[in-house]
Amino acid sequence: MTATGTFGLSSEARNLQWLLGNLVEEVPGVHSVAVVSSDGLLLLSFDPGRSATPAAAAHRDGPRGSSADLATIVSGIGSLTIGAAGLMNGGGVKQTMVAMEEGSLFVMSISDGSLLGVHATPDCDMSVVAYHMALFVGRAGHVLTPEVRSELRKSMESGL
Repeated sequence: MTATGTFGLSSEARNLQWLLGNLVEEVPGVHSVAVVSSDGLLLLSFDPGRSATPAAAAHRDGPRGSSADLATIVSGIGSLTIGAAGLMNGGGVKQTMVAMEEGSLFVMSISDGSLLGVHATPDCDMSVVAYHMALFVGRAGHVLTPEVRSELRKSMESGL
């Protein structure tokens, strides 16, 4: 985990961390995941490669490494697709996928307006990634109350 721990967190917040960790552990090819609030703040992240070696950790820029970058990208893509859907009278955006030469990016809406973002390898099984993201969204949507979002945001800021 990056910048989060379980000390002092409610059972709901710990459960969300556990669910996010399971998503990474169960889905081959996932580099990192992030949950971003509707106002663009990083709430939860899991970056398995972050603490692999001191050299790898030093390679990343910013206070939270690639998770902070992923959160920024997810927030931007979320805003862009919501705007596009509005212009096209397309209704709510459920999922966005970007396929790149060296990776894949998935963004899925959570019921409270938050977003789940996953950065994966280009050869990942997209249907498996989308399935596990949908499981997380289904389980997390009702738990992300304003109180839990505030708790998670403070946890990320303080580095608990």
